[in-house]
Amino acid sequence: MAEQRCAVVAVLGAPNAGKSTLVNTLVGAKVAAVTQKVQTTRALVRGIAMHDEVQLILIDTPGVFAPKRRLDRAMVAAAWSALEGADAVIHVVDAAAHTAENPKGADALAVSDAAAISAKLKEMNLASILVLNKVDLVPRPALLALTTKLVEEGLYTDVFMISARTGDGVDDITRVLAERAPEGPWLFPEDQTMDAPARVLAAEITREKAMLRLHDEIPYDMIVETESWEERKDGSAKIDQTIYVARESQRKIAIGAGGKTIKIIGEAARKEMEAAFDRRIHLFLHVKVRENWSEERALYQRLGLDYEA
Repeated sequence: MAEQRCAVVAVLGAPNAGKSTLVNTLVGAKVAAVTQKVQTTRALVRGIAMHDEVQLILIDTPGVFAPKRRLDRAMVAAAWSALEGADAVIHVVDAAAHTAENPKGADALAVSDAAAISAKLKEMNLASILVLNKVDLVPRPALLALTTKLVEEGLYTDVFMISARTGDGVDDITRVLAERAPEGPWLFPEDQTMDAPARVLAAEITREKAMLRLHDEIPYDMIVETESWEERKDGSAKIDQTIYVARESQRKIAIGAGGKTIKIIGEAARKEMEAAFDRRIHLFLHVKVRENWSEERALYQRLGLDYEA
């Protein structure tokens, strides 16, 4: 029998580069929330992938950007902390943003944030694996020019061109990570796909659906907590969750006319939970106002973030 091997892999990148989508694809299961919004990931999420006798522990990190608020600073600090003790570092870069003509807005931020990450990795003398994501959206000549430019920085040991959304090219990353994994015992059971409790994943699923539904109306002033999880005799589970928002006007938006919006969010979340937990779910959602929730020390402890970062 082959020796067990295990590698801890930190996945770093600018907001919306596709880190969570990549981790979900590598794991083959939903372990991290994914939306078109930046800063969807708030804390370290560990997905677990198996490749023959190799266990890969993939740490999905919050996007690295120039922080302004306390929560922003804690998220960025958590991302860099993931590099401590990692056997490999993946830097995910949004290729589409980097090859856009005259990048503006989110594209321009993606380029500047990625450059800042590269500079810090170089300062730390930390070699990493470059993953150019969203290559299906980029013309080949532009992609090759971008690759040449980034490789010339002398920072990256490998370059992969992928589409995390379609899975194209992702198997090559798994193969290389597995080949280089050091010998050592697995840290988790073979059939486990993430290290967070089910109630945490359930909260993340609902937060993702709420963010997708509410778009720009409630940008980041929202958090979801699983208040109770009751096991039923028939094998199903009853889950009570509260969506906390910062203002009364946001509560009304989240509920919607006649409760229509919260019903749509709940239905989408319930379906994904049933697929994730392979059981029937009875989901009950509530929306409450909780002003300044992002300044609560206890919240940072629950998310595994440093309040003083």
